[in-house]
Amino acid sequence: MNDDGDRLKKFESNPLIKRSLLIVGSRRSRLAMLQTEMVIDELRKFYPWMNFRIKNIDTTGDRILDRALVQIGEKSLFTKELEDELLESRIDIIVHSLKDLPTSLPNRCCIGAILKREDPSDSLVLRKDLQNLSSSDFNSMLKNSLIRCYGTSSSRRIAQLRALQSSENETISIKDIRGNLNTRLDKLDNHERFGYDCLILATAGLKRCGFASRISTKLDWFYAVSQGALAVECRSDDDEMIKLLRPLIDEQTALECTAERVLMKCLEGGCSVPIGVRSRWPSNSSSVLSLETKVLSLDGKQSVQCECTLNLDVDFDEGGDLNRFDSDPPASSMINNQQYYTDIKFDFETNPSMKDRFKNRLQRSVLIGRRLAQQMIESGVKDLLPSRK
Repeated sequence: MNDDGDRLKKFESNPLIKRSLLIVGSRRSRLAMLQTEMVIDELRKFYPWMNFRIKNIDTTGDRILDRALVQIGEKSLFTKELEDELLESRIDIIVHSLKDLPTSLPNRCCIGAILKREDPSDSLVLRKDLQNLSSSDFNSMLKNSLIRCYGTSSSRRIAQLRALQSSENETISIKDIRGNLNTRLDKLDNHERFGYDCLILATAGLKRCGFASRISTKLDWFYAVSQGALAVECRSDDDEMIKLLRPLIDEQTALECTAERVLMKCLEGGCSVPIGVRSRWPSNSSSVLSLETKVLSLDGKQSVQCECTLNLDVDFDEGGDLNRFDSDPPASSMINNQQYYTDIKFDFETNPSMKDRFKNRLQRSVLIGRRLAQQMIESGVKDLLPSRK
């Protein structure tokens, strides 16, 4: 986290925070537990008197491991059961990988904090007896069939693999793989039984679980919306909790992920749609955000790619562009005044000096997502979106 010392001064001994115990909801996987502990460690910096208890909850996505995510076809695969507990006040907050969190949350649920993003890229992980190939360029591996069987359950990764696959090379296969990270790596290294040569995994998860040494190469392609970011979900009517979470917010990550999530919401993208993004700050500027996206057909043969760049610190008329979406999207995609930030509800009052600037920048990041969605629709992306047909 940036400027911990300054933030500690602002938020420690906050007289508004009265709680002595926080019950935190988490999935059971090792990665989920590590991420929950990371958030608790951050909260302890600001509220050292507070006690924390983790409540583990199984989700639909954790229980159904014999089918690919796109075949299950439900939204909220990794969140519904956790949110049920939250709405019944049996837990106070939930720690999520933000990429798993749908862009529309249940009534009375909101995102109270988005933490600093880890590396959002995907990585190629070779089985141990093939690690001598790590120095090879990924495109060379594909072209020369140096690795044959790729393990992934992501439609986005499958489509990008198919797009990179040379037309004469029909020898690679892609097999679904589910389970926690340890289970997947065990299957990878047991080639005789499971047949995988490599896996494609999120770099952030590998790093957080201590498997950075297994990364063979990072992939220079489009990653998932909000990949690498953690979010804390709470009840939208729990004002004290929203204030409590304020010091965890990383503004740059919040701006990137807001733009990405608005884009996905406008396009009605989900885990079944191969949609990837790349956020960057040109010339290391803290004011100019550029968002690039690519949507592919499932076979990787067709794609639409666009980019939108905007200065977040330029004032704009709040009654203008932000409230207009000209290309006749489905009603469910429209972001009304109460849903500018795809169910984000940050506390802006604790630090009045940054209130107006941060709110303006968030609104501008919403505008990036909406404008980019408009560009994609005008470029023909509807033909690649099953939900839009």
